[in-house]
Amino acid sequence: MADPIYNTAAWKRLRKVKLSATPLCQACPPDSLTPASHVDHVHAISDGGPAYPGLDGLRSLCLSCHSAKTARGPEAGAIRSNKPRRGCDAEGNPLDDAHPWKSLRAGPERPPRNPKTQLVSKSNRNG
Repeated sequence: MADPIYNTAAWKRLRKVKLSATPLCQACPPDSLTPASHVDHVHAISDGGPAYPGLDGLRSLCLSCHSAKTARGPEAGAIRSNKPRRGCDAEGNPLDDAHPWKSLRAGPERPPRNPKTQLVSKSNRNG
């Protein structure tokens, strides 16, 4: 919140209206029902976006999604990253759609088994 517009009455009103209109995080999966606590510009002010856009120019985000977006966006500077976003949903699936795990498909083909690989129980470790 380094920009002085975030301290104005106009921004505080706009933020309140957006969170009232869209109370759930728009970046989380729809079934997660995560409450939004941050309002983010779709087009950053630093990229020429309007300081006070209409509601369609704003997104309601939870803290986690807002932090991830800010850390990876153009305003992040040197800490930008292409690494997958950490975290998973209730079923254990990665939150990041670009996560390599999501490209794996369970199908009829399985990787060949290595006959030399075996599981070792704690009782069999020492002999």
